[in-house]
Amino acid sequence: MATLVVFSFHNARFFDFVGWHVKNAQLSTGMTVFVGFLSLQWMMPLFFVLAGAGTRFALDLRPAGRYVKERVKRLLVPFIFGLIVLIPPQDYCEQVSQAGYRGGYFEFYPRFFEDIDVGFDIGWFGHGHHLWFLGSLFTFSLISLPLFLYLRNEKGQRIVSRLGAFCEGRGALFLLAIPVAAIEAGFQSYGDGGWNRYAYLAFFICGYLVFADRRFERAVAHQGKMALAIGIPSMLVSLGVCAHFYLNEGIDLNYGYSVTAVLWRILKGFNAWVWLVAILSFGKKYLTFNNKLLRYATDAVLPFYVLHQTVIVVIGFYMVRWDMGVLPKYLVISAASFITIMAVYDLAVRRTNVTRFLFGMRLKPRRLTGRRERLSARYRQ
Repeated sequence: MATLVVFSFHNARFFDFVGWHVKNAQLSTGMTVFVGFLSLQWMMPLFFVLAGAGTRFALDLRPAGRYVKERVKRLLVPFIFGLIVLIPPQDYCEQVSQAGYRGGYFEFYPRFFEDIDVGFDIGWFGHGHHLWFLGSLFTFSLISLPLFLYLRNEKGQRIVSRLGAFCEGRGALFLLAIPVAAIEAGFQSYGDGGWNRYAYLAFFICGYLVFADRRFERAVAHQGKMALAIGIPSMLVSLGVCAHFYLNEGIDLNYGYSVTAVLWRILKGFNAWVWLVAILSFGKKYLTFNNKLLRYATDAVLPFYVLHQTVIVVIGFYMVRWDMGVLPKYLVISAASFITIMAVYDLAVRRTNVTRFLFGMRLKPRRLTGRRERLSARYRQ
């Protein structure tokens, strides 16, 4: 569901007032508000919280060495593959659409790698476009591993237990927003999904903590309605202030250290955590089921994420030229992109171990035949 939210978000990027790879001639205030609600509130923070939760369960099932090896296969391999194969078409569409480039794609392809800026900063993978999430998550998985291993030993579990007991107090869970708000206030956002990379690391660690002790889970379950009651007015204030300064004065409050910018980023960090508590609480209450469709979607979610923005940009590159209103065009691009992504996944990705490996999926077990199958059956007996 979170991945489908990101999918809807990127389809709307053709129509908002903020720069992107390809833009529609007619832009929309409604689409701008929709994009702001997702990116400036909870969308990518939710991904990192869920990734932190997944890390907690992954470390339950495997030692640290196997965990690192799995992170390489699951995150680094699809990131590198995507950077080589899937990201250049996005840049090509951007160059043609916005810079007037008239060369062919294969002429452009070598130039893409010449323009990559090599450098290091925590979680910096800006040239990977939407795949920055995989690169950042891989980095966070490695640098936070010593902390998570410490929290799993006897002394660390006592710390987690005390913190969980504290967070069960009414409203105490919302204090976990303090590190995020402080990071957002003290550091300027670098544009990866609208948040500071250190804030993403804090969300990642919070995701691990929330599922590291039953007390945290109970606190989330019991404080969801309170979180929603706080989050709605907080969101309206946050979006209203941001829209006023950006649309009327051209000021992006993610940057700068004016009193207004700092206070707004504190509110932004607090508001995001409140919404995450609400989302996790209602998810725990209403989404604790499984079925065949969800199992299929679980396998598809990472390849879908890896593919989605490239497919959206390429399809939108042609469709934005159509003489059509914003909403119909948004729906057509979304439908065409979804069908294309699922067709590519089902027909070209999931069926062979080579493509499954490149997209970070678990490999299919080899089928045994003949004598090997008989020996395997005898061994199982």
